Amino acid sequence: MTGLQVGYAAMLEQFHPREAVDLAVYAEAHGFSGVMAADHFQPWVPQQGQSSFVWNVLSAIGERTTGDMGPGVTAPTFRYHPAMVAQASATLAAMFPGRHWLGIGSGEALNEHIVGQYWPEAPERINRMFEAVDVIKKLFAASLAGKDVKHSGQFFKLESTRLWTMPDVAPEILVATAGPVTAKRAGRTVDGLITVGAPIEKIAGLFAKFDEGARDAGKDPSTMPRVLQLHLSWAPTTEEAMRNALVEWPNGGMRFPKSDIRSPFELEQLAKLVRPEDFDGRMIVDSDPEVHRAHIQRYVDLGFDRIYLHNVGRNQREWIDVFGRDVLPKLVR
Repeated sequence: MTGLQVGYAAMLEQFHPREAVDLAVYAEAHGFSGVMAADHFQPWVPQQGQSSFVWNVLSAIGERTTGDMGPGVTAPTFRYHPAMVAQASATLAAMFPGRHWLGIGSGEALNEHIVGQYWPEAPERINRMFEAVDVIKKLFAASLAGKDVKHSGQFFKLESTRLWTMPDVAPEILVATAGPVTAKRAGRTVDGLITVGAPIEKIAGLFAKFDEGARDAGKDPSTMPRVLQLHLSWAPTTEEAMRNALVEWPNGGMRFPKSDIRSPFELEQLAKLVRPEDFDGRMIVDSDPEVHRAHIQRYVDLGFDRIYLHNVGRNQREWIDVFGRDVLPKLVR
């Protein structure tokens, strides 16, 4: 896997935080390179059953592993003021030098509506996200220079301050996107791109826009990380793998935007409409590790640098054993 990292996606919507940390440790012992941990206030559906605070869990993972780690992804726009995300990220990076990256997205109502603010349309959410990135970058740069900074923008204000705890090098900032306009803005403004479950046919277009934005800003896109979170369902039988997908991760088969849905119980009702064929083209559901390997390899061939795998079933250790032995060693960059 020269030049490629394949990490473990710790879905805090599904597992108690102690179990999530144990699984991250187990994954690293079986060849996974690092951890992307979900930042949710609520699970997608009640069956998933958990939603712990990602920054606490990342700290515990950092103490017990040696690989990279970051939130996939956090939204510094509603639940959090961007200054608080900057402080959390800088502290984690100071505790675990060279290991932490900051994944940022525009958020979903499922998690962000809980603070009672107006939930805007997607263009405003994206504009808020990029202004939040600007605040975070200002704080990182000023704090490393030993200076205070302030900000007064359309969505956020920051009075003169700095981060008093900083790593020697600021964490890289990665923005999650599935759209070309956001990808181009990400190329101009941040260090790398995260795609969460993007259909494979759209990725070349996203990469092209990201590269265009990077070049507009005088950056070399070939040096900027391209990160993927990939959902899959593996079990000893394909029937069991499909049952896991339908019961534990029906949101993976929902062929409509979910960012405006506010309650796991609403999604639970919508999940009753999901059928096995709805996962076609969206998520591999199969008992054959070779089928999964070939699918992951397609993403590697497209140019991803880091891929974080999420098996949607509860059979995490069994899956880690099989993929650590039969899949990860066979991926070729």
